[in-house]
Amino acid sequence: MQAPPEQFSLPVGTNMHASASVTQQRRPSGQSRRLSSIRSGNSGPAISTRHSVSSVNARNAARDGSQQQQEQLRRASLSASTQSSPPKWWRIRFFRGMMNDVKRRAPYYWSDWTDAWDYRIVPATVYMYFANILPALAFSLDMFEKTNQSFGVNEVLLASVLGAVVFSVFAAQPLVIVGVTGPITVFNYTVYDIITPRGTPYLAFMCWIGIWSLIMHWALAITNACNGLTYVTRFSCDIFGFYVAFIYLQKGIQVLTRQWGTVGETSAYLAIMVALLVLMVAWICGELGNSNLFKRWIRKFLEDYGTPLTIIFFTGFVHIGHMRDVDVSTLPTSKAFFPTLDRPWLVRFWDIDVGDIFLAIPFALLLTILFYFDHNVSSLIAQGTEFPLRKPAGFHWDIWLLGLTTFVAGILGIPFPNGLIPQAPFHTAALCVTRQVADEDDTNKGKAIRVTDHVVEQRVSNLAQGLLTLGTMTGPLLIVLHLIPQGVMAGLFFIMGVQALQGNGITQKLIFLAQDKDFTPGSNPLKRIERRAAIWAFVIVELIGFGATFAITQTIAAIGFPVIILLLIPVRSFLFPMWFTREELNILDAPTASPFTMESVGGTHGLEEETADSTATGADIPSGGGNGVLRGRSSSSESAVEEDDLERGEAYELQSTVHRRSSHSRVD
Repeated sequence: MQAPPEQFSLPVGTNMHASASVTQQRRPSGQSRRLSSIRSGNSGPAISTRHSVSSVNARNAARDGSQQQQEQLRRASLSASTQSSPPKWWRIRFFRGMMNDVKRRAPYYWSDWTDAWDYRIVPATVYMYFANILPALAFSLDMFEKTNQSFGVNEVLLASVLGAVVFSVFAAQPLVIVGVTGPITVFNYTVYDIITPRGTPYLAFMCWIGIWSLIMHWALAITNACNGLTYVTRFSCDIFGFYVAFIYLQKGIQVLTRQWGTVGETSAYLAIMVALLVLMVAWICGELGNSNLFKRWIRKFLEDYGTPLTIIFFTGFVHIGHMRDVDVSTLPTSKAFFPTLDRPWLVRFWDIDVGDIFLAIPFALLLTILFYFDHNVSSLIAQGTEFPLRKPAGFHWDIWLLGLTTFVAGILGIPFPNGLIPQAPFHTAALCVTRQVADEDDTNKGKAIRVTDHVVEQRVSNLAQGLLTLGTMTGPLLIVLHLIPQGVMAGLFFIMGVQALQGNGITQKLIFLAQDKDFTPGSNPLKRIERRAAIWAFVIVELIGFGATFAITQTIAAIGFPVIILLLIPVRSFLFPMWFTREELNILDAPTASPFTMESVGGTHGLEEETADSTATGADIPSGGGNGVLRGRSSSSESAVEEDDLERGEAYELQSTVHRRSSHSRVD
C-alpha cells in the first residue's frame, strides 16, 4: 500500500516547494471533475453534494496544514544562515555528500559481512584473485623495464593489497576491485621519462605527487564534486573502456616484441605461440560458459575457473618435450616482502629540492583528474543497470578513501591503486545469482532462459582476494611466479583486452552496423532508430574520442591524456542534444548505473527533465501515488528545485525516497 506524499520523511535541506507545488497542481484536476459532476446534477441528492464538497475541503485543509508544517521546518533549518543567500552556483555544503554516503551505507555494514555466506563467494574470490594479480604482474614487468626497476612485482602486489583491504573494509561500495591499472602504468613511466633527465629522485617525486593528490582528492570529496558524475553516461564509459582494452592489447604486443631483444628467435616464436594459445583457450572457456553446451555446472566451472586454469596449464606447457630446451623469458621477481630496489619501504620524500616539490603539483592535478574519472567510471560500471543491486553506493566517501590510499602508496613507493576496468564489473558479474524463467519472446516462447535474480553484495570476496595477494608476496609463491613465461603474460593481456572489447558498447554498435539488416534480431533496440546515419555519427564520435586518447598516450604528452578523457563528458552533455534527438540518445546512450545507484550523486543529468516531460504529456496521475511527487514539476517550482549541480543530491534524495517506497509497496 502506497503512503500518501505527506507522510514521507524529508531530508534536512530538501526543497519543499517542488512537492508542494506538484500536489497543488494535481489537486484541482481531481476536484474539478467532482465539482463539475455536482453542478451537472449527476452526483445524487443535495446532501451527497454537500458531503462531497465538505470532504474535499477537509482533505485540502489537511494537506495545507501539512504543507505549512513542512514550510516551517524548512525555514527553521535555514534560520542559522545569513539573510542574504549566496548565489546558487556558490552554494556548496561541505562534507554533505560524504555524510549522506555514510548514513545511507552504514545500516548495511553488518549485513555486508553476514551476506557472504553464499556459494558465489568462493568462485568470485578465486576468479578475482587471478583476474587482478595476473594483469598486475604483467604491468609490473612493463614498469620494471621502463622505470629502471623502481617498480617491480612486490610493489605492484602491495599496491593491490592496499587497495583491496582499505576498500573492502571501509568503502561505501566494496564491490569495486582496486589495484594497478593500465592508465596508471602509462602515467608512472611517463613521469619517469620527464623528470629523470633533470636529476630529480623518482620515488621522492612520486611521493609528493601522492601528497598533493591527497589534498586534491579530499577537496573533491569535501565539496561534493562527485555530483559531477550525474553527467557521465555510457558514451564516455564506453570510450574509456575501449581505450583500456586497447592498452591491454598493446601491452601484450610489447611483451612479445621485447622477446627478440632478450632471447633468441626460437624463444620469441614460442612466446607468440603460447600467447595465442592462452588467448584461444581462455576465450573458448568463456564462450562455453555462456553457451547451452554441457551441463550447467560444467559451463559455470569453465566460466569461473577457465582463465586461471589456462594460465597454470601453459606455465607448465613450455616444459613439455623439446620446448624444455628453449630458453624462455620469465617474470622477474625479488626477495619476499622487500622492495625491488635496495631501499627501505619508507620513501625519503624530504630529500628533494623545494622547486621539485611544487613541480609535482601539476602532475598531481593530472593524476587526480585521471583517478576522478577512472575510479568513478569503474565504480559506475561495476554498479551498472544490468546488475540488480539493493545496497546504496557512496561515491563521495570512496573518493576520499582513494585520496588516502594514494598518499600511503606514495609514502611506501608503490604504484597508486585505483578502480580496475574490466575487473570491477567482472567481480559484480561473478557474484550474480541467476534463476530460470520462461522466455516470453515470440521467437523463443516456451523456452527457459536464465536471468539475474540478485547480486551477493558483501565485503568478503574483495578482502579475501587481497589477503591472497598478500600471501603471494611470500618466498615460495614468488618462486612459482618466477616460473610464469612472459608469453603467458602476453596471452593474459590479450584475453583481458578481448573480453573487455566484447562487452563494450562501441563494439556492439559496430557489429550492428556490419550485420545484414535481414538477419538482425527485431529485439535489438538500435533497429528502432529511423536514421541509420545517427548510429554512424555516434560511433564515429566515439572512435574519434578513443583515437585522441590513445594517440596522445603514444607521445611524450601522454601525461595529459586524463584531460582528453574528462573533455568527453561536456561533449556528451551539451553538444549531443543539438545533434541527436532525445529518442535517438535514449537508445544510443543511457545512464551507466541505475537511478538507485546514482542517488549518491544526485541522479542522472536529463533524467528528471525527461520524466517530467513524459508526465506532463501523459495521463492523469493518481493523487496518492508517490510517482507524482517524484516526477511532477511545475515551471514555477523548477528554479526552487534545480540548484547548483554540486547540490543535485538534495532534490534527488526526496525523489529516490518516494520512488523506493512506492516500488516496495508494489512488490509487497
